[in-house]
Amino acid sequence: MQIPLFPLHTVLAPGIALPLHIFEERYRVMVRRCLEGSSPFGVVLIREGTEVVRGEAPQTLSIAGVGTLAEIREASRYTDGRFDLLAVGTSRFLVREVRTDVEPYLVADVDPYPDEPGDGDPGVADALAAKVTRRFVDYLRLLQPRDGETAEPIDVQMEVEVETSDVEPAEASVEEETAEPELVEEETRPVPVDDPEATRAALRIPDDPTALSFLLTGIVQVELDRKQALLEAPSAEERLRDIDALLDRELRLLDRRLAPYTVDRRGLTAGRN
Repeated sequence: MQIPLFPLHTVLAPGIALPLHIFEERYRVMVRRCLEGSSPFGVVLIREGTEVVRGEAPQTLSIAGVGTLAEIREASRYTDGRFDLLAVGTSRFLVREVRTDVEPYLVADVDPYPDEPGDGDPGVADALAAKVTRRFVDYLRLLQPRDGETAEPIDVQMEVEVETSDVEPAEASVEEETAEPELVEEETRPVPVDDPEATRAALRIPDDPTALSFLLTGIVQVELDRKQALLEAPSAEERLRDIDALLDRELRLLDRRLAPYTVDRRGLTAGRN
């Protein structure tokens, strides 16, 4: 299968929504064609370098070998041709070959990259999912700022139900803007992190191990190379094990950062000159 490729400094996981502002001419062309054909594009992580574009001098670009198909759910077009998009990751692909001489944007030959089955016992994945969910709720609790602290909220959008590959994607509507689009902020409510069951309900944490593993891949605040490793994990079980290990590390680090700090004044007088 050949798809348009959009290299970004981000990792998109299936089920996660990705807002994009499209301003470069080559990607305007790509978006128009995707909208006309109701077809997806591929998102891959830029590991190093910049893009190689047709007609430009060769440059070094290193991209990840596994990416995610993105379907356009919403599209608004400016009068000057730019787009605001909301795309959603649907399924993973394996990059076989990247072409720079076909279109103004990158094109890739890709193969589907579905999860491998687990060890045959669904109870293993279910137990992992339950354990990881509990740790994730603790992780959210420790991310909350304490008195005198400030913290940026986790800003990750997700699609609760991801269509399977045999379902036709919904056709995105294109709204023509006569001026700059007005950005409307949705009402936000604090997540009840002190109540695990309320937290699950508020965040709509799925019970399905595969959906959970991809959701947490998109949410957990770790380095891009770690996120990419999670995306590339061959099975939901392995991904959940890796997330469990990451959450264990993050919980220990956050717990130390947020632990009350008291000064032992007995050592202060001894240190005076």
